[in-house]
Amino acid sequence: IKLIREGVVTGKHKTLNPNKAVATACGGGTKEDMDWVNMNPAFELHSAEYCLDVRVIAQHDNMVAINSAVSVDFAGQIAAESIGPRVISGAGGQTSFAVGSFLSKVGRNITVLTSTAGSGEKRVSRITPLLVEGTIVTVPRTISDYVVTEYGIAHIKGKTQRQRALDLIGIAHPDFRTELKKEAEKLYWP
Repeated sequence: IKLIREGVVTGKHKTLNPNKAVATACGGGTKEDMDWVNMNPAFELHSAEYCLDVRVIAQHDNMVAINSAVSVDFAGQIAAESIGPRVISGAGGQTSFAVGSFLSKVGRNITVLTSTAGSGEKRVSRITPLLVEGTIVTVPRTISDYVVTEYGIAHIKGKTQRQRALDLIGIAHPDFRTELKKEAEKLYWP
């Protein structure tokens, strides 16, 4: 709301619902913000069926979807819901936006995550050779695009398994890269 009030976000370049902020719900702002949004033609609330419909999302040229993950494996499978059978979160609209941006003219799907989880001796790499057995795949490898950590950006769309593995290792935490390279060699250079 703040960015719209300040004119930073305008929606003027949108190919669908131009000049509109579209959402399924609005809240969390101050009373002043909510009063400003109420009956403001710059805002439209729609059902989740509309907002998460990949056909609607794909109609936005240059659609950029940005979502977080808990783990990404060498194949580019993105896990945002669980580690093994332990559920951490729901998918929300991540899969819909990943597919919609993939189908959008010049669209991009960006997955962001820190390179590690935990601390001390329990610290682990979030870039992994394989997902832990039982992990829910939120975004399949076939539509993975960009993966970003604090160590860089891996553009993996359209690349071979070997290229994906090397690019993802390049954005893993440096403490884990040697072991990850050994695992990649076992998997993809037998």
